[in-house]
Amino acid sequence: MENIKKKLVAECLGTFVLVFFACGVAAVTGCDINNYGTVVATALAFGLVIVAMAYSIGRISGCHINPAVTLGCMLDKRMSVKEGLLYMLAQVVGAILGGITLFGIAKGCGLTLAGNACNTVVNAAAPGNWNAGNVICSLLIEIIMTFVFVYVILNVTSENSGAGKKTGIIIGLTLTLVHLLGINFTGTSVNPARSIGTAVAAAIFNGDLIPLANVWVFIVAPLAGGALAACVYSLLHKEKAKQN
Repeated sequence: MENIKKKLVAECLGTFVLVFFACGVAAVTGCDINNYGTVVATALAFGLVIVAMAYSIGRISGCHINPAVTLGCMLDKRMSVKEGLLYMLAQVVGAILGGITLFGIAKGCGLTLAGNACNTVVNAAAPGNWNAGNVICSLLIEIIMTFVFVYVILNVTSENSGAGKKTGIIIGLTLTLVHLLGINFTGTSVNPARSIGTAVAAAIFNGDLIPLANVWVFIVAPLAGGALAACVYSLLHKEKAKQN
């Protein structure tokens, strides 16, 4: 019981850090593709947080800090359903705390953070942004990006991967890659907890209900992408292991 408590605290803390720092960078820079340096900065922020947390809480909880990753691990039978659901709850709590802290500090300092920290179907908060334009395209891009992200994670964290101490760096760079494309469409979620946290905070402190209205897309699509990644990983890699 003590061990699971530590894991849940670690997941909550890691997701808090992800939202506070990475979404914070997106918010304060504006993350506008008309100034692509801000997009690169945001993408790097997400990747660097993953690297930092992987080498901090990774040995405690595995550093999922993302319900889609947890779902992939559950389906690959790396953890029980009960433990996985507790992980997801801890991640959502951490994300909401991170979002509220970020937006709350900004409000206390007299700042209104740009809505670019949030995810919307048409990304209306980002003027001039390329956007998916409709729910179908938003769902597709998020499913594909999450699939790639979780598929890489399942591979590099497997016992036979050979990634070793480079695992955290590989995962962080993969998330950076995903953001470099996805920011232009939906702002990039690939993480239901991250989207819930910022959507709740934007509604509370900015009165912006658009992210909250669209958050279901960024719950459904990443979870679908994570599940697909687990299926493809099992099909390609588990069968190969049996043949060998």
